[in-house]
Amino acid sequence: MQQIVDFILELDKLKSVTRKVRPHGLARYENTAEHSWQIVMLALPLEHCAREPINIDRVIRMLLVHDIGEIDAGDIIVFAERGWEEQKAAERRSVQRIFGLLPDDTGSLLLELWQEFEESRTAEARFAHAIDRAMPVLLNLANNGGSWRENGIRYERVVARIAPEIEAGCPALWNYLDDQLQEARRAGWFGMERASQ
Repeated sequence: MQQIVDFILELDKLKSVTRKVRPHGLARYENTAEHSWQIVMLALPLEHCAREPINIDRVIRMLLVHDIGEIDAGDIIVFAERGWEEQKAAERRSVQRIFGLLPDDTGSLLLELWQEFEESRTAEARFAHAIDRAMPVLLNLANNGGSWRENGIRYERVVARIAPEIEAGCPALWNYLDDQLQEARRAGWFGMERASQ
């Protein structure tokens, strides 16, 4: 029991990991715990839109564990062009430490789910990736460009980063977002690229 309590208290730190997107209509940035909850709630009604048949319970479990590595590694904006290898290595070390707090069988199961998401090797992982990639886009669209403007993120960069994964896991969601992104482009909701990005 103490191992489980230690684990769940360690997960409380997700509430203090600040992401680079603001919740709809709020001035503050969202945290990773909020993001994890919200993408689960997005996945549930979109289950029927998955490209392939999926086990939604497995998707939900994956979405709940996929960002736990940010407790130690922090968050990197999804539209960043550099730093991904270092970030993923740091997240792996983090999840190994955190899942190691649990009894071996449970920790191994959660690490396997995390790895499945990272490798995107199953229909469930591809759908989970689609949902994960879509949420920052939906929030930026709801906030008139939000972090795209703040961070100099161009339309082309957004599409290059999200389109392949969303289309691979949830084509109907990509069709919707494609139209929305083109409209946002016409409205001028994207930033001008900065050299430091």
